[in-house]
Formats: sequence, C-alpha cells, structure tokens
Amino acid sequence: MTAVLACGADNPAILSIRVAEGDGAVYAKGSRATRGLTVMITDETGHPVEGAIVSFVLPADGPSGVFSSGSKTEIATTHGDGRAAVWGMQWNRTAGPFEIRITAVKGQARAGAVSAQSLSDAPEAKAASGRVGAGWGSHKVLWISAIVAGAAAVAIAGVVARKSSSTSAVTPLQIGTPTISLGQP
Repeated sequence: MTAVLACGADNPAILSIRVAEGDGAVYAKGSRATRGLTVMITDETGHPVEGAIVSFVLPADGPSGVFSSGSKTEIATTHGDGRAAVWGMQWNRTAGPFEIRITAVKGQARAGAVSAQSLSDAPEAKAASGRVGAGWGSHKVLWISAIVAGAAAVAIAGVVARKSSSTSAVTPLQIGTPTISLGQP
C-alpha cells in the first residue's frame, strides 16, 4: 500500500523562506535596531503560509545582540500574508559581520535560511534601507540645535518686546553657562 501525503493550505509539503526586509543591514555597535527583519514564508506553489512557526537565532558570541525579550532566540508566527518579523534587537559592542539563523516549521514541512547582518564601528552606520540603525540618538545634535535656536528666538523676542515697551535702560537677559547677555552694555 502506498501512502499519499495530502497537501493543502493547512499542510504544505515544502516551505520556502525569503527575507523581505532587513537583509544585509549594518548597525552601529551598541545601538538598538529601529528596523527589523521580516521574512515571507511560502508553500510549494508560492502562496503565503499562515500559521508557520518561525524562529530567529542570534549568534552566541562575537558580533551579536539580544532580541527585545532579552534572549538570543525569538519565535514569531506568520500572518495571513505569510510574513513574520522581529525588531528592537539590542546590539552588543563587538564590530563585525554575523548571521541571523531563521527556521520555519508548519506541520511536517521545514525550511532554513540565514540573514547577513553587520555591526560597525562607524558612529552612524546605515541600514540597508538607508535609514540610520542607531535610532534617534544619531540626530541628537539636530534636536539640541533646534531647542537652543528656539530658546534663543524666544529670548530675543522678549528683549525686543521689553525694549519697545520701555525707553529706559534694558535689564540684561542671561541664558545658561557661559553667560550670554542680551541688551545694552
């Protein structure tokens, strides 16, 4: 008697893993991933597989990190579109290339893949998508500059308003250290 394995949407015979987003990303060492790794799991006909269990595993040593759970392994389940994702990884401070190992399981079908990643010594390493992997910290200088410029504009407006409302001597306005004085000497 010959056994026939019935295949269908609930029981695929073959799984395929394709990294949809995040492959080849380069992050600044010690940063947190603001973009994640998304995979698409399909069956032998190329249709998305819902409910597949996908594991993502970071290296035990060398360039690596931990997932948002604090573990080196993260498990996700594919949605109706066949996609599963992980993000928010906290990278360690060891520069160099590494691979995230990906395994998908649905019924008796299994598949494996790897995604190449890298941690860089560069202060502003860019992800493959061109976005900064270091998060908002890489824009810290811009934020601080905008805040200082805004505070200066408010201070100048206050001095001008005070001067136009009074013809007497202007009291100097002092901002921060070192002291910046606005007004008549």
